[in-house]
Amino acid sequence: MLMVATVLAALVALLHLYFLVLEMFFWTKPLGRKAFGLDKDFAERSKALAANQGLYNGFLVAGLVYGLVLGAAGAGKPWLVFFLGCVVVAGVFGAATASKKILFVQAIPGAVALAAVLAI
Repeated sequence: MLMVATVLAALVALLHLYFLVLEMFFWTKPLGRKAFGLDKDFAERSKALAANQGLYNGFLVAGLVYGLVLGAAGAGKPWLVFFLGCVVVAGVFGAATASKKILFVQAIPGAVALAAVLAI
């Protein structure tokens, strides 16, 4: 179970790294606009907000990586529980306020990883 929890937490971290890159660097580019379904004008007007969101995703990545480095079954477990919990809360909030799709791309993967970490 340790390996499963570690891999799932790492995948969630990678997913949020991808979100960071999309939001901070590709928001106004075709890749970012397609990923988020944005028109060019809205993307330009909201790029500062998107960069801020990307930065927050970076904090999630940093916390998850720190927990993984410390070890999912050891000192890193509380870090992983906290940051995966943050991922789930952010995903549920995003699904409720922005797009139901966020539930599936953020909250559920975070919840599955969190369950695996708690099962260790």
